[in-house]
Amino acid sequence: MIEARDFVEHARDFGYNRYAGVPCSFLTPFIDYAIADDNLVYVSSANEGDAVATCAGAFLGGHRAIAMMQNSGLGNAVNPLVSLAHAFCIPMLLIVTLRGDPELDDEPQHQLMGGMTSGLLESMQIPWEYFPTDTSCIEETLRRAEAHMSDTMRPYALVMRKGSVARSDSTQRNKLRYDRDQKARIGGAHKLTSRLTRAKVLQRVVEMTAQPNTVVIATTGYTGRELYALSDRPNHLYMVGSMGCASSLGLGLAMARPDLRVVVIDGDGAALMRMGNFATLGAYGGGNLVHILLDNEAHDSTGAQATVSNNVSFAGIARACGYPIALEDDNLSILDHLLGGTDRIGPRFGCLKIRTGTLEDLPRPTSSPAEVRARFMAHVGAPPTPSTKPA
Repeated sequence: MIEARDFVEHARDFGYNRYAGVPCSFLTPFIDYAIADDNLVYVSSANEGDAVATCAGAFLGGHRAIAMMQNSGLGNAVNPLVSLAHAFCIPMLLIVTLRGDPELDDEPQHQLMGGMTSGLLESMQIPWEYFPTDTSCIEETLRRAEAHMSDTMRPYALVMRKGSVARSDSTQRNKLRYDRDQKARIGGAHKLTSRLTRAKVLQRVVEMTAQPNTVVIATTGYTGRELYALSDRPNHLYMVGSMGCASSLGLGLAMARPDLRVVVIDGDGAALMRMGNFATLGAYGGGNLVHILLDNEAHDSTGAQATVSNNVSFAGIARACGYPIALEDDNLSILDHLLGGTDRIGPRFGCLKIRTGTLEDLPRPTSSPAEVRARFMAHVGAPPTPSTKPA
């Protein structure tokens, strides 16, 4: 294992002074270190493809940049990697974390990607090697990457396994927390500590969604895990992976089953990743769809790295995209308006500002995603395997 400082300082010697990416818990030491150094630039990208494009733009401006991402998000980066970086001959260093490592146990949503990460990189003609875990190997690794990028003007990838990098020192996390809190106060925003907890909001949602015809879809990360911890019910679907897709999943279900009230619990990082979903839901969503976004201005489950949501009015976006009801507050009463009304004029949206942090000893669902799906479908009365034959 190496420290973040070891790699970043060697990379700086090779001209790398800019980073862009989407957080993964494996990457937290890098992100903390980059944010804490005033001579480095870190861009918190909405999705992995945007990180690649941002690094490509840095190259056009004469800077060298590193795109960082979890392998589960590598799929989001395929198009800009092959049609931008490859087509325009733009070199960049990629750090891709290996969730679902075939040699380790991991969560079910990572298993398939863990086995196909190397093949996916190779199919994009991106050579790769494992991220160095010994300080003495860092310079040699960077020289190999440099040789490839100089010869081909194309990307090179380092695949990071669990436990490759340690935090350099405790001050990095403290400065990150301080910077994020300061950003949260811009424009008169409330201090993070004065906000509601996620658990308190979810508990109220649980109390208001007990009806047989109401279902709750929770976005990936702490939201789904906390909902499970508070009340594991057949009308709950806990997203694992598929970051940003909870609202589109909810739309598909709400359109297919207008007899159901579909409540989607989203997060700021997830909403930013696929913000185009707002326009789609505004155009197609019906009165049976309720979209609730819990905004703590952080990627909480990967280390609480800041998102850019302190600059965003999600309710304003929802209104502009056609939601007839779009509210924003830090008070639980917003749920009464979203879940207590009876009008069916179109999809409802509400954004609640919450604090970071989660329940102690937060469990993960013990049922597999497929088992949760089967239980959910049985609850709503859907056939376990929808027929494709004409009636």
